[in-house]
Amino acid sequence: MTVKFSREHQWIDSSDTSAARVGITPFAQDTLGDIVFVDLPAVGKRFAQGEVAAVVESVKTAADVFMPAAGEIVAINEALRDDPALANTDPLGAAWFFTVKLSDPAELDGLLDAAAYEAFSKDA
Repeated sequence: MTVKFSREHQWIDSSDTSAARVGITPFAQDTLGDIVFVDLPAVGKRFAQGEVAAVVESVKTAADVFMPAAGEIVAINEALRDDPALANTDPLGAAWFFTVKLSDPAELDGLLDAAAYEAFSKDA
């Protein structure tokens, strides 16, 4: 698994460069509290790096999910749409939000690896 993290608390698994999975980090989920709704993007929609691609709502607040790298949405997690609570129990696994066909895989080089993200999130 080749996972990178954004400073906006999203993760991207680019093990399969043709379809990288994106989700929120456990830090984001802990900060938000119990997630009760997710608004996922449409398949085929294109986003630039840093654009808002989805929204999550918790019992406390709503938060934007930013695109960690530019690309086209090729799949969304229907199970998460049907049961947003998955994000509360498995944010790094079953609760992935969408997969994206990367426009420029080199954008991943600007993201954090696991150790750097852990250090960053301790200071957040």
